This record gives sequence, structure tokens and C-alpha cells, in this order.
Amino acid sequence: MIIQSLLDTDLYKFTMMQAVLHQYPGALVQYRFKCRTPGIDLAQYLDQINTEIDHLCSLHFSTDELDYMRTLRFVKPDFVDFLGLFHLDRKYIALRASPTVPGEIELDITGPWLHTILFEVPLLAIINEVWFRNAGLPDFAEGERRLQAKTALLRDTPGFELCRIADYGSRRRYSRQWHGHMLPMLREALGSQFVGTSNVHFARIYGMTPHGTMAHEYLQAFQALGPRLRDSQVAALESWAREYRGDLGIALSDVVGLDAFLRDFDMYFCKLFDGVRHDSGDPFVWGDRMLAHFKANRVDPASKVLVFSDGLDIQKVMQLYEYFRGRCQVAFGVGTNLTNDLGPTPLNIVIKMVRCNGQPVAKLSDSPGKSMCDDPNYLTYLRQVFAVQ
Repeated sequence: MIIQSLLDTDLYKFTMMQAVLHQYPGALVQYRFKCRTPGIDLAQYLDQINTEIDHLCSLHFSTDELDYMRTLRFVKPDFVDFLGLFHLDRKYIALRASPTVPGEIELDITGPWLHTILFEVPLLAIINEVWFRNAGLPDFAEGERRLQAKTALLRDTPGFELCRIADYGSRRRYSRQWHGHMLPMLREALGSQFVGTSNVHFARIYGMTPHGTMAHEYLQAFQALGPRLRDSQVAALESWAREYRGDLGIALSDVVGLDAFLRDFDMYFCKLFDGVRHDSGDPFVWGDRMLAHFKANRVDPASKVLVFSDGLDIQKVMQLYEYFRGRCQVAFGVGTNLTNDLGPTPLNIVIKMVRCNGQPVAKLSDSPGKSMCDDPNYLTYLRQVFAVQ
């Protein structure tokens, strides 16, 4: 089966889940799947996807896995105790072929946030791998050749010895087998330039550092959980600070656009958070504006981290590193270009939160096409509230 461990997901799912357990255990949410790649017939594989989901919902955390979670400094004992009782429940998933668009599938996840938050990454990995295993035999030799060329470029180019990357590619990987195969290759080829993976399962079995803090869904949920919509970003960041007390201090900047984020990310947050993560829009413009914002709030930009994670390849990593080197600390999370570059074109698939406590929530992306909401009136209202054009 494709998913063989509930740890086979991104770390930020657990960090958000812990905060949800402690602060919003009763919140109800809805997630929705979307394939942004045109002409992909996933409906023909519904039976295979359903079988994989059934298996996913049979999994529990093992004693060794729970013991590993206890070793992470920011994970609290009661959360691990909760994981010891946890499993994913199939009743929260509705999956069918689209009645209106041939070949498309409709996948909704609806239920308590605490009990559905771990569905996203393994479901995307399942759909992706089912598609590729039916598309023909994998060319692992080509994948290795491409990976070696990328690592050689980063490793052997003078001036990039301190440029470091992490793997962020769980959700759109070619397969679990390839993911597990290429991570030791990355570590061997790059040495200290490879700093770890977002995947908790592989971090555990390979002794790597797991990476992750928060995702868009955390800030989106506060559009329904917060005291009022205009204060939702501030409420989300303050909630995060209550949970982690300065640890895991990378804020996500593009849930309602950078302009609105900068208005909310005041001197208090500039000093409290270690840095910010970029996930849409022009990364060079974004970085310049963030560094100017830190300076305007009497914070030394050199003390802060800019994390780049939006559709990166090694060439883009090196361009960004060269541009921001010496001005601040920089970190890079590379996803699909590492874990799904064996020849076939990767799928662009996502699962996004669309409702919380019965109200629509949305992301107003700095990149066209990344927004996802089932209520156009709410999108209009959200733009008005945050003064987004």
C-alpha cells in the first residue's frame, strides 16, 4: 500500500494539529481537492484510490513512532498521548467521479478539524502515486541522473557552500519508494548543504531533521475563528505564539496578500517571529519588501530568516541565495522538482480548506490561480475587508 505510516506526512500538519487540540478542538472544517492540470482522467482510478484510502484509515501510530514524536522539543506529552488513540476515519471523506466533467473527481473532507487535518498530505500522495503507477514504468535511472546533476550544480559551484536546502516534496512525489530512495542520495551528495525533510516518517528512519511550522489553512481558519475578519491574521499569529512561545517562529505571509500581511505584522511580530515564508508572488520583490519592513520596525534584517518554498528548482534557489546573501538568513524548501522529476510531467494537485465552522474561508494568493473558494461573494468581501485589489 502507498501509505504505510501516519508519520508519512509533513511536520507542519502535526504542529498545527497540536495547536488545534489545545485551542480549537471543536472546530468543524471542510477541505476540497482540485487538480489544476487539465485533461487528467483520475476517475478511471477511483477503485484504486478508494482501496488506498481504506488502508490509510486502518493505520495507527506505533509505539516507536510515538516515542520519536516525544523527542521533538516542541511536541507536548498530552499531544503524543492523543496521537496514541488517533486514527483517520473514512466517514469524513466523500469521493466520487464528477457528474459534470468527464474524468474529474470530487473529493471533500468534512468533519472536526482535529480529526481531519492529517488527511491532506497522504491523500495527495495517494492520488499522485496511483496516477503515475498507471502511467507506465518509472525511469529511476533518469531520476537519479537528474538528481545527481542538480546536486552537483549546487555542491560544486563556488560561493554556494553555505546555501542549504530541505525536501518539501511529500504531497506531489512520484512515489513513496522514490521518495525514500532519493533522500539518502541527497544527503550523500550535498552533505551539510542538505538540512532535512518536511516528511516526519523519513526524518525518523533516516535520522534527518524534520522541518515545518504552519500552513495556509491555519490562518484561513481564523477567518471564521477569530474575533472579526479584519483581525484574523493577528489572531492566528497570536494563537501560534501562545502555543509555541517563540519556537517554530516562521510566519506565512501570503494568505491574504503581502500588503495586508505587512499591515498586520507589526513590530511585536517582527521581533517575536524568527522569519517569514514565501509561497506565492515574485520572491525577489517579496524578499526586498520583507527586509525593508523589518528595518522600518527597528529589527536587523540580518537576524531574520526568509524561507522560500514556491515551486523552486535548484537554479532558482541559487539565484535567490545570491540575491539575498549577506542581507539576511535564507532557507529553501524544494518540493516537486526533487521528488517528482523522473521524466513524466508532475500533476498540480491541491487540497485546500474552504470552510470553517460553516463559514467560507479563502486564500487571496499573490500568484494568479492559487486562490480557492466556493463562495465568490465571500472572496469579494474578503478583498474589501483587507483592501486587496
